[in-house]
Amino acid sequence: MASKNKSNRMGEEKIAPLLFKLSAPAIIGMLIQALYNIIDSIYVGRLSTDALSALSLAFPIQTILIAFGVGTGVGASSLISRLLGQGKNEKANNAAEHVFFIAILYGGLGAIAGLFFSSDIIHIFTSNPTLIDLGHQYIRIILIGSLAVFVPATFNYILRGEGNTFLPMLTMLLGAISNIILDPFLIFGIGPFPQLGVAGAAYATIISRLLGGIFITAILFSDKNEIKLNLHRFNFDFQIIREIFTVGLPAIMNRLLFSVTLVVINRILGSFNITAIAVMGIIFRLQSFFMMLVFGLNQGYLPLVGYNYGYNKPARMKKTIYLGGATAFCFGLLAFLSFQLFPEPLIRLFNSSPELLKIGIPALKRVSPAYLFMVINIIGVATFQAIGQGLPSLIITFLRQFVLLLPSMYLLSNFGGLMKSWFAFPLAEGLTFFLTVGWLFYVARAAVQEMRQEEAGSSF
Repeated sequence: MASKNKSNRMGEEKIAPLLFKLSAPAIIGMLIQALYNIIDSIYVGRLSTDALSALSLAFPIQTILIAFGVGTGVGASSLISRLLGQGKNEKANNAAEHVFFIAILYGGLGAIAGLFFSSDIIHIFTSNPTLIDLGHQYIRIILIGSLAVFVPATFNYILRGEGNTFLPMLTMLLGAISNIILDPFLIFGIGPFPQLGVAGAAYATIISRLLGGIFITAILFSDKNEIKLNLHRFNFDFQIIREIFTVGLPAIMNRLLFSVTLVVINRILGSFNITAIAVMGIIFRLQSFFMMLVFGLNQGYLPLVGYNYGYNKPARMKKTIYLGGATAFCFGLLAFLSFQLFPEPLIRLFNSSPELLKIGIPALKRVSPAYLFMVINIIGVATFQAIGQGLPSLIITFLRQFVLLLPSMYLLSNFGGLMKSWFAFPLAEGLTFFLTVGWLFYVARAAVQEMRQEEAGSSF
């Protein structure tokens, strides 16, 4: 009865406090996650600006790993929340068991890439020998230990599908705090630990994520959740795989597009100097701190929209969409004001190089208007995913990054120089905003009409 009530609350409790209860733990966990990414870069920045640039070059590889883990998790979460809304608990359990084996497959492929191809991968991004050496040291360890990345990334979304955001928060807290503690010891060789430099940052990341993965795995194999893993009853179902990746594949592609975009952006900026690449890395890490607020909001928002869509409650779904959009905009406004008012202190957190400050301060100010639009675009994509429509989110992301951002940055950098290139971000996000809102309004209205027709039919 307890688990039934936990599921039913998504269709019955008041939207605003419920969205807060579901999102707050995820927001806290993701803020800590973003904080440890920032602290990771701060420590590496103390080594040199070259080390910071190397970390920026390796960042797209990490986002590829996260793309597969989180994208699969998003697909699973969307499916599980809809199945629970329809009362199909056994199928929801089987979907979670499929995710278990998918995560192991991902980890094995990542380890193979790290053992045999890590050097070749870094060569794709730069021809600078110093950056190649530092980047290879870092990414080889990340790839070999990638199972530790995939397990918490996918397993957290299984619990989020049933509306449990508290335990995923604890998983992220465990990993983040462990990483923050391990970083200085392994990077700088404090006490009995060896001085490993950028490799130390990679080891700290893998060890900390491994701890989080062990924790969430133990939780999923316990009997304290609505979703319960039991591999003895696992029944392979291609239909489940198809449904996971109907939403998950576009979510994966969204993040892969982001990784490719980062690579091209780094090449454009690298044509000016290496310091510009370091500035881009700083921007993305600071940006992640604010965007994690929105991604944390999504962890409560997505299953809440998906459940009420599956449970045929259009009024609750609409109210959740409006409330989620308004909350996300407040987060975007906070990011905009922080970048506008405090650019120099934010840059100095990482390094006080005069050239870094000269490029970084105007860059932060010129990029920041993008966040007012980006947060709504993120919520729009999550809404499409929640109702099982992954294709619109993929099209929007492709348009935003490949059709708008990269060509704009290339043209602005060629005709206006490095300083003008930063305006490409608000330009791309602003144009995408109008498409996202219009398309979302059309799709959401059609979904609401469909639910009302089903409700009217069931009353006879």
